[in-house]
Order: sequence, then structure tokens, then C-alpha cells
Amino acid sequence: METNPSLSEQNLLFNSVTTIETHLRNKPKAQKMWEILTSDDEVIASWRMADYIATKKLGMNDHGETHAKITAASALTMLSLLEGSALEPDVITGGFGDSDDAALVVLTAMLFHDLGNMIHREDHADLSITLALPLLNRILPDIYENPVKLTAIRALILSSMYSHHGEPKPITIEAALVCIGDSTDMTKGRGRAAFEQGSISIHSVSALSIEHVDIRRGKEKPIEILITMSNSAGIYQVQEILAPKVRAGPLAEYVDVIAVTGSGYQDSEPVIVKGIRMKGTKFVSYRDA
Repeated sequence: METNPSLSEQNLLFNSVTTIETHLRNKPKAQKMWEILTSDDEVIASWRMADYIATKKLGMNDHGETHAKITAASALTMLSLLEGSALEPDVITGGFGDSDDAALVVLTAMLFHDLGNMIHREDHADLSITLALPLLNRILPDIYENPVKLTAIRALILSSMYSHHGEPKPITIEAALVCIGDSTDMTKGRGRAAFEQGSISIHSVSALSIEHVDIRRGKEKPIEILITMSNSAGIYQVQEILAPKVRAGPLAEYVDVIAVTGSGYQDSEPVIVKGIRMKGTKFVSYRDA
């Protein structure tokens, strides 16, 4: 039975919001920021306009509220998996705050990273900084009374937004989480829009080959990103979109990337690739599916 793309997207959004709210329990500052941003008229309108330009004018996939929340859920999941590892967020190692502040930085940067699309895709990371700054200046004082701490938190948010494409390379742990999180929004329902609008390319075909993205604690590393494919074409998304972002920042040695062709799909076409696993700068065969 064919899955309804819109229904799948609704489920994905619902699950993402649930994941975010779960990770923000016992983090009052980050939770307050989430409540403010998701009810702020200007923020909501900004997501809507970013989505309009991306989807209606440029023929791209959603880059509005849904994308922001899906990627925020991924980034916060990875942040939680780092707890107890040898790697701490820069908010903590720099003496700027605690795990609550780190979650706020990652959450806010992820929700704001694509605002620049409402102007144009070209230089959208730079434009996102310009658009986010007045929002941060208006909202952050509701959470941080100390101007010194507010300045540090704002700087870490903007730094994380600026490098979300991996160029320039992320230089903080929070920025690396935002960069990687941005590429986890790749399941097939999310890539269907561009394909149905006539954009048939390895980009759109490979996107339709991604069934699931599961972020979990790894056997060898703190974070494992397991991608289940229905078709070998999905390795393009993994190798060309996700992997470069993992390698770009300081989390490269702490994230395992594995892509497998699901057993339920192996009889539907000749299986070229059963599984791959990122190892340094290349991918090797992975059969332990």
C-alpha cells in the first residue's frame, strides 16, 4: 500500500515535536525559548515565507517550519547522546553556561538556520544571520538578564547558524550538531515535492530512496546515524549530502554513519549495495544490517 506523503510528513512533524519536548524536559531555559519561538508571530511568518520562496519560487523541498523542527529534533537527539562522552559542548567547556544553555543554543540555531531563504537561496546563511539578529535581540533578554552571558549565547547561536552548510567549517560542538542535523531531513516523503514538480535528477531520485533516518547511541561511537534505503540510489544522499557535513566539524570522530538497503526492499530490484559505512574519508561495505 502506498503511503500518503502528506500523512507521513504530519507524522514526522508530530514525532519531531515530541522528541524536542522530551529532550527539553528539565531544561527550563531551552524549554522557555521553544515556547516563545513556536508562538511568536514574526518567527512563524518567517518560516512561512522561507518555505514559500523555497518551494513555490525555487522548486525546492520545504525549508520552513517543518524542516526547522525535524532538524532541531535530530540535533537535540545527538546533543543528548554526547552526554557522558569525552566531548562537551563549547557552552560548557568555554565556561559560558550549562547543558540547558547548550540545548538552547542548538535549538535556536536549528530553528533559525534557514530564515534567509525568505529572501533568496543564494547566500541564505548570511541572510539568516541578518534576519535572526533582531529576533534574538528582542527575545533573548526574556531569558538572560546578564548582558555578558546573553552576548556569549547569541554569538554561539549565530556561529552555529553561519556554518550550517559545512562551508565554512563548524568550529564549535554546537555548530557541528546544527550542520549535521540539517542533513538528516532526507526521508522520501520530504524529497517528493521537487520530484513531483518535474525535478528528476540524482538529487530527487536518491531522496525518494531514503526510508528512515534513525539517530541512536552507537556501538563504537557516541552517535550512530542509521539510514535505511529502499534503493541503492540513496547512497548519493548519504555520501554527498550527509557525510561531508559529518566530516566538516569537530564531531567527525564521534559520529558513525551507516546506510543499508532494507531487507523488505531487496527483492524489488537487483541489489547493488546492501550497506555502506563511513570510514574516514571513504565508505566501505557494511553487511551487518
